[in-house]
Parts: sequence; structure tokens; C-alpha cells
Amino acid sequence: MLAPIINITIIAVTFRIFANPIANVLQKQITGLGQPPLFVNLLTYLALGVFSIVLIYDYPIQTLGREFWSYSILGGIAGALGNGFIIKALETGDLSVLGPINAYKSIIGMVFAFILIHELPNYWGLLGVLLIIAGSYFVLDTTKEQFSWSLLKQPAIQFRLAALVLTGIQAVLDKNVIHYSNLSVAFAGWSIFGSFFSLLFISFTKIKLKQEFQKLNNNLMGKYFALVISIGIMLASTNYTLNNMPVGYALSLFQLSIILTVILGNRIFKETHLIQKLIGAAIMISGSIIIILMK
Repeated sequence: MLAPIINITIIAVTFRIFANPIANVLQKQITGLGQPPLFVNLLTYLALGVFSIVLIYDYPIQTLGREFWSYSILGGIAGALGNGFIIKALETGDLSVLGPINAYKSIIGMVFAFILIHELPNYWGLLGVLLIIAGSYFVLDTTKEQFSWSLLKQPAIQFRLAALVLTGIQAVLDKNVIHYSNLSVAFAGWSIFGSFFSLLFISFTKIKLKQEFQKLNNNLMGKYFALVISIGIMLASTNYTLNNMPVGYALSLFQLSIILTVILGNRIFKETHLIQKLIGAAIMISGSIIIILMK
């Protein structure tokens, strides 16, 4: 019984590793075509929210307890803000730099997993995380500010770090949502609550939804369709992995996607210092391998 679960988890992690960089590329391309990041976030959530209704149309919602609603609401807030910040960061920052910064999420995930659900990493897990962080030095050293505190002055870095904290918290909350429901309901909750809070947040901006919808053309619609598919796959695979693995370890494994992020940044957006970034990515991956083998 355990072997099939392990095999499916490996498949889920693999899907997550590929879906995340592809989604980031599409988000960067869409904002590059003039779509506001918060609008991109809202439209993605809305599309997934409509789809998720099919998943739960016959589910007895009234049986869900207070814990489910509490974690879903908090997760919706963290997710809507976190994903909005990710897209905002991608609007101006380099994909091949912002992607590897996500490696720090494993630490945040471990800290909040310990605080909220008492998951305690072992020494090998901590060593793996430290290697992931050490590898990020090589990537961040390619920026104008290099690996220094002045990096924090970059708006793109600030947005990415804010997103990192929020999505790290969201991962822990999502695991609790799954615990008090199931994978389908958790998917629907993420999408519907994310839609609600994305709409709420965008109402405080000067973005005119009607005008943004009118700007949609065939090119944008095609990219949005691909983005929704990518985010949907990413969410489903993330939820399955979180349901079968401690949060800190899952977030560390997801960092394997950084090598693909670095390559896509170089090939699609002509971002430089490919070799140095790949070295940093390789060090981060070695940390993930330690976590996998020593878990």
C-alpha cells in the first residue's frame, strides 16, 4: 500500500517542479503585455474557482467544521496576497534570480510547520536547507548589488520575499485544510477563497476591471488558458504532496524547479550569467537530494 503512495508522490513532485516555472514564465509574459499583476492573479483564481465547483457540487459542505473554514479563510488571504506579490515581482525582476530566491521558503515552511502542526525536521533536513541557501549565494551574486543587504532595496526582491513568507505560511494552512476535508475540497477552497480575496484586494486599487477585460485578445486568452492549466496542475500536485509529506521537506523538494527556472529565464528572456546561476542551482539541488535520501 505504501509503494503506490510513494510512486504517486514522486509523480506529483515532478509535475509541481515543471508546472511552477512554466506558470512563472506565463505570468511574466502576460504582465509584459500590459496586464496588471493583481488582475492576472484575479483572473487565474476566478477560472480555477469556476472549475472547482464541478469538483464539489455534490459534497456535503455542511459537514465541514470550523477548523476547515478558519484555515481556508486564512489560506485564502495568504494565497491571494502571496501570488499577487509573485506576479508583481516577475513583472520587473529576472525570472532566473527570483525563482531561486524561493528556496528560502523551505525554512519558513519548517518554522511555521513546527509552530502550527509540530513538524520537527531532523539534522539532515536542516543540512539540506542550509545547502539550498548557500547555493542561492551564487545566484544572487549575479545581480548588480551582489549578495548583500542592498538587494533588499530592489522592489522585485521585496515583493518576492513578501510572497515567499506568505506562500510558505499558506502551505502550512493548506495542509490543515486538506486534513479537515479532502484534496478536492481543498483545491476548491483555495480557488474560491483566493478569488474572493483577490477581488477584495483589487477593489482598493485604481484598476478598472471592465477596461482590463476589454483588453483581452486571442494572444492574451491563449496565455491565460495555459496559465490556468499550469496553476491548476501546480495546486493539485502541491496538495497531494503536502498530504503525504512534511511541509518543510515538500517545499525543499519543490526547489528542484529552480534549474528549469534559470534555463527558461536565459532562453526566453535572455537573462545572463547562466553558468553561475546553474552552479548555484546545483548546490541547492544537492541540499534537496540530502533531504530526500536522509528523510
